[in-house]
Amino acid sequence: MATLLNLSWPSQLVKSATICGYHMGSEQACPLAFDSSESRHKRLKFPYTNHSKPRPKKAVVPLQVVCVDYPRPELDNTVNFLEAAYLSSTFRTSSRPDKPLNVVIAGAGLAGLSTAKYLADAGHCPVLLEARDVLGGKVAAWKDDDGDWYETGLHIFFGAYPNMQNLIGELGIGDRLQWKEHSMIFALPNRPGEFSRFDFPENLPAPFNGILAILKNNEMLTWPEKVKFAIGLLPAIIGGQAYVEAQDGLSVEQWMRKQGIPDRVTDEVFIAMSKALNFINPDELSMQCILIALNRFLQEKHGSKMAFLDGNPPERLCMPIVDHIQSLGGEVRLNSRVQKIELNDDGAVRSFLLNDGNRIEGDAYVFATPVDILKLLLPENWKDIPYFKRLEKLVGVPVINVHIWFDRKLKNTYDNLLFSRSPLLSVYADMSVTCKEYYNPHQSMLELIFAPAEEWISRSNSEIINATMKELAKLFPDEISADQSKAKILKYHVVKTPRSVYKTVPNCEPCRPLQRSPLEGFYLAGDYTKQKYLASMEGAVLSGKLCAQAIVQDCEMLATRRQKMVAEARIS
Repeated sequence: MATLLNLSWPSQLVKSATICGYHMGSEQACPLAFDSSESRHKRLKFPYTNHSKPRPKKAVVPLQVVCVDYPRPELDNTVNFLEAAYLSSTFRTSSRPDKPLNVVIAGAGLAGLSTAKYLADAGHCPVLLEARDVLGGKVAAWKDDDGDWYETGLHIFFGAYPNMQNLIGELGIGDRLQWKEHSMIFALPNRPGEFSRFDFPENLPAPFNGILAILKNNEMLTWPEKVKFAIGLLPAIIGGQAYVEAQDGLSVEQWMRKQGIPDRVTDEVFIAMSKALNFINPDELSMQCILIALNRFLQEKHGSKMAFLDGNPPERLCMPIVDHIQSLGGEVRLNSRVQKIELNDDGAVRSFLLNDGNRIEGDAYVFATPVDILKLLLPENWKDIPYFKRLEKLVGVPVINVHIWFDRKLKNTYDNLLFSRSPLLSVYADMSVTCKEYYNPHQSMLELIFAPAEEWISRSNSEIINATMKELAKLFPDEISADQSKAKILKYHVVKTPRSVYKTVPNCEPCRPLQRSPLEGFYLAGDYTKQKYLASMEGAVLSGKLCAQAIVQDCEMLATRRQKMVAEARIS
């Protein structure tokens, strides 16, 4: 799920900030505008507001086990995990190149990190360029002056993420995932402060554990609604992947009505699920997205089981990947934004021109940035090539991530992800309970996804916080009130992402590009590129592996191309 799994275009705003060459303001509209300012290379400071009093800075202490976490589920024998593990092994076992390729990669999010990691495993030399001074892209996070972390999104690791799980295993950091109870928990808007659970029994295989979880829940759907929904899903179960792909032309709402499924099923379940998957409502989301998620979550016993990372993603997840890349001879450079893609006479890439005026050349080039940034930097004579022209329909969706620190420990919450079912909020978690590094026995920190955010992305932070508090008063009626007469806000951070994961509207699937472009030596990575998972952390990691695979397969061609260019340079 993308909200759960949010991979977003990293941009953090309090008043305004210049990031990755794009200026966005929180007090007014945020159109994308190219900016060559150097201010983005300084560590950005974000003042927080609404303090009741200054908070003492935290001492640096080792992570401690403070939550009752569940054992890691048995994932290693699933078909998808074995497939992911095999693909990983092909890089380690491939024949070593006579001369390693120098591969220049723009973007140190999970797609770029994954591309570089697997190229290094195959014996090549990746040079990874990140525009900002923080790793992670859509999983970036920052530490404030109190020592507290705030993130680009609320990141959840599912059992149905075989490439992500495999990567974590390869890095030896599996103990950094905190697995939670196998449940999906939804707020009940008509009963403020109460929740409805879908509990997956551990003693049943898939899909029976999921079916029983649905059948046992009688608070959200009636038995007639469950039967109609089950009948509506039969074509997807019988038709398999071919049927799933054919539904890309319909929105969730359209598909539900076509199948004769009552609108209440959409209202009760799929509004929350659509917002969690892609930050948009069912009238916009492609049904293919929902069917892919249901297939993964229902066909694998532990597919929908969730884990939280035990700390901030840049240090706990991204740095181990960087360490691995560098241990094999690769390089990772921060504050290195690509300003221009420079071309040879034949239209192929000659170099990346960086913001500091330097040029970097390689044997192959990868763009692992969000699709919106790629489109802004596309050379003019590439724009009419069908491969790139189809990108026009792929547009990032806006999303807002809200963090609120309260003066007390909230009781009406769980050590898990919660679906708010609010018209303004998607999912949330009390990170002071769910995450070891953020643990606090006396105060709660709620991290919430504010979506859909299109109408809110240009509004002030105070407006967003006020709207969030009104919704939280419904979720915590005994503990939170909009006027703060109950729990008081110590501070908050609002992280706005005007262009996050691509908006998965109907008929987008044909526009997703393969990782290998039609131009020799130029490749793409990113969860928007063609791969069988959603716009998610899993999709980003898999896209990086597929990109690395394409480059390894093209190794001989790329080496020949390099020799030809060197020879031509000598002649000239």
